[in-house]
Amino acid sequence: MSRYEKMFARLNENNQGAFVPFVTVGDPNAEQSYQIMEALVESGADALELGIPFSDPLADGPTIQGANIRALESGVTPDICFEQIGKIRAKHPDLPIGLLMYANLVYSRGIENFYERCAKAGIDSVLIADVPTNESSEFVAAAEKFGIHPIFIAPPTASDETLQQVSKLGGGYTYLLSRAGVTGTETKANMPVDHMLDKLKQFDAPPALLGFGISEPAQVKLALESGAAGAISGSAVVKIIETHVEQPQIMLEQLATFISSMKDATRR
Repeated sequence: MSRYEKMFARLNENNQGAFVPFVTVGDPNAEQSYQIMEALVESGADALELGIPFSDPLADGPTIQGANIRALESGVTPDICFEQIGKIRAKHPDLPIGLLMYANLVYSRGIENFYERCAKAGIDSVLIADVPTNESSEFVAAAEKFGIHPIFIAPPTASDETLQQVSKLGGGYTYLLSRAGVTGTETKANMPVDHMLDKLKQFDAPPALLGFGISEPAQVKLALESGAAGAISGSAVVKIIETHVEQPQIMLEQLATFISSMKDATRR
């Protein structure tokens, strides 16, 4: 059983959904970023979704773009990111860890080399935001070769054919978009997604986690009531980092409060 399968099985047994926060590794700098990731896990995150800093994050709104800029300006590189993730993996052997990134960063090292690197760092899954299913074959092949789950996005506008491909090619979980557009809490999640979830179940997709615009516990509850296996929150988490970037201790306390309130909402 993979770490994701074990996580979903454990949560089901306890009548809970998954809460998965997203942060950019290296934001605001390498040392603080490690403390932030630790705080997320200690406060109840069921898994981590992590970004590798990139200078042109197309699918992201201003909040996560800001995280990328802070990390890059502090001198964080992909090598430093893998090192930090390896430390988290060593401390939390059962925690599912996923990357959410862009194709350029994968290409720049060679596709196989990149996935091999992920496997060595203990990463479970990789979602490449700008690679649709019909262009994914070489990424999927490399992912499978190194035991990494390829994750795909199911957008609200997806045709049945796309959802079938997402279900067939994906592993670990399915990233279900609550709305079209870029990431951010400026635009609220747009339920209902029941129809999409029915289709994904029909096509035997990996469990769906709902993302984009998830910023409060009520939305997590709603996601679970709609039939999702959990929720992902990125911009709301990164906003806390941005707001308290000069007050590291307050930042960690605020993150802990936010994560535990979102996790509480997953208890059915």
